Amino acid sequence: MGGIVAGFLSYLIGSVPSGLICGKLFWGVDLRQHGSHNIGATNAWRTLGKGPGILVFLLDFLKGFLGVWFGMHLDGTPLVMLLCGILAILGHSCSVFLRFQGGKGVATGLGVIAMLMPKVTLAVFLLWLGIVFVTGYVSLASCVAAVFVPILAWLVGAPSEYIGFGFLAAVLIVVRHRSNIIRLMNGTESKIQAGHR
Repeated sequence: MGGIVAGFLSYLIGSVPSGLICGKLFWGVDLRQHGSHNIGATNAWRTLGKGPGILVFLLDFLKGFLGVWFGMHLDGTPLVMLLCGILAILGHSCSVFLRFQGGKGVATGLGVIAMLMPKVTLAVFLLWLGIVFVTGYVSLASCVAAVFVPILAWLVGAPSEYIGFGFLAAVLIVVRHRSNIIRLMNGTESKIQAGHR
């Protein structure tokens, strides 16, 4: 029973549209009407500025972190913790509050990994940061970092369930970035640039 409650709470908190709420509440801006029309941290950064972008990133990260936390404290088994993390990501990407639309799941996925595999999280974040710094492409950094999650998980000897999760999360994130990948191949993808609102 505890696992069912944890799963429900994980999906529910994952569904909370942090970027949309912050944009409207603090800056009077609906992120769905600006930039890439995405409610995630990258569009918040481009549209509203660095501070709002970082705030949305942290809130989305927290959703994944709390998802696993619910699984840990309401059930305690690794499998339920993992499933709760997946449900938090699905909530973010397919929010019940946004007619099952949502963000791309990168920050929320990182929050899940932070709870399950802290060492992998640090390595993946540094990889992501390095790619963004060198190229300016957040989408490229997100896809490359996601692909490296299961590889790094295997290298550090993580449980097979966590490696499998890393693989599934990587597939989800790459699929969610398919339009960005097409723009990268065409040379039309936008680089990160903070807004000045």
